[in-house]
Amino acid sequence: MTGVEIAVGYAFAWLVRKAKRVAGQADEEVDRGLEAAMDRLHELISAKLGQDPALERAGEEAEAGQMELSPRTRQRLELAVEDAAERDSAFSEALNRAVKDLQAATTPVGGVSVTGDGQAVGGDVDIRAEHGSVAALRMGDVSLGNPSAPGPDQG
Repeated sequence: MTGVEIAVGYAFAWLVRKAKRVAGQADEEVDRGLEAAMDRLHELISAKLGQDPALERAGEEAEAGQMELSPRTRQRLELAVEDAAERDSAFSEALNRAVKDLQAATTPVGGVSVTGDGQAVGGDVDIRAEHGSVAALRMGDVSLGNPSAPGPDQG
């Protein structure tokens, strides 16, 4: 994925968050570093593109509750940002910096994260089973040896 595609994705995410805030649905607990980085990227793109129809359409889609840009709007917005970056090297450099800042803000410390009932490992894991034993990072109930014969009520 190119920097422009990433920038467009973050710009739309900012628009979605803005629409949710206006509707009173924003999460109360927001990572301030991420929020600030998204604000900077949006300001950078909107200042450069101004009233570009692709940017306006992206805002309309966000306000309509879409969680992803339509393919056509995404393509048009990517082309508009790409064209602006090709014509203005200072904008291109600022855009690349903004994308890197956002990527850093969304990468957890240590580079590992997990949600729900998952597991995350930030380094090497060496799991071994020796001499007829069992080994796993995580496992449920395990029985070793010869299982007993099933009873009459067991299948």
